[in-house]
Amino acid sequence: MNVERMRPGLGPLYRQVKQRVIRNLIDETWKPGEMLPSEPRLAEAFGVSPGTVRRALDELVSENLLVRQQGKGTIVCRHDPERSLFHFFRLVDPAGQRPTPASLVLACFRRRAEKAEAARLSLTAGAPVVVIDRTRSVAGRPLLVERLVLPARLFGELAQVAPADLPNTLYTLYEERFGVTVYRAAEQLTAVAATEREAELLAVAPGTPLLEIDRLATSLDGVPVEWRLSRCRTDVHRYRVELV
Repeated sequence: MNVERMRPGLGPLYRQVKQRVIRNLIDETWKPGEMLPSEPRLAEAFGVSPGTVRRALDELVSENLLVRQQGKGTIVCRHDPERSLFHFFRLVDPAGQRPTPASLVLACFRRRAEKAEAARLSLTAGAPVVVIDRTRSVAGRPLLVERLVLPARLFGELAQVAPADLPNTLYTLYEERFGVTVYRAAEQLTAVAATEREAELLAVAPGTPLLEIDRLATSLDGVPVEWRLSRCRTDVHRYRVELV
C-alpha cells in the first residue's frame, strides 16, 4: 500500500485521511467490492492514530462510499441495483413502500449539447453528449418520464447500445462499465404541467400537474456526470425524504 502521510497544518487530520481515501477510490487503488486495509495498517501508513482513521472511515460509511461487514472489515460500496434504488429513487406508494420501477428506453443517441445542458454539466458549448429518453412504470402503470444527458467523453459508447439493452439501474452500469461512481446527487423539485407528449406517455390529460425532479449527479472528484429531468405523476405516489 503506497499512500502519502498526513501533514499537520492542512486541516483536521481525519479530513485529510478522508480525502486521501477518496482519492484512492478515484484512482481505483481500492475498487468497488474490494476490502480496505485494516484500520491499524491505514493508521501506520498515514502516520495518524487508529482513532483518526476510524473517524474518517465513519464519515465515508455514513456517505455510503464504504460499508462495514461484521467479521470481515471495511469494503468499498458497489452501486448494485438494490443500493442504487434505495439511495436515489425517492417515490413511495400510499403505504410508504418504495416500489421497484421498470424502465422502457424510448431513445438513446449522441448529439451536441444544448446551452442549458452544457451549463449544467460544466461542458464547453456544443460539446458532445449522450441523451437517454425513457419512461418508468410500476405494476404496468406509467409513473414518470425522464431525460438523461451525459458527457460523451465519459459515456460515448452508450450511444451504440441498443435501447433494449440498457439496464433499469444505470448507476450500476456507469460504475461497472465506465468506472464512474456517482457520489452525490443534488435535486430540485418544481411543479409543472404535462405537455401533450408527456400526457400521452403517462396516460394523463394534457396540463395535468406533474412533479419535476431536476437532478445533477457528480462523481467522487466532484465532476458532473449526469443531468436528469424526471416528470412524475403524483396521484398515487409521493416524493419522500427522511431527515435525521
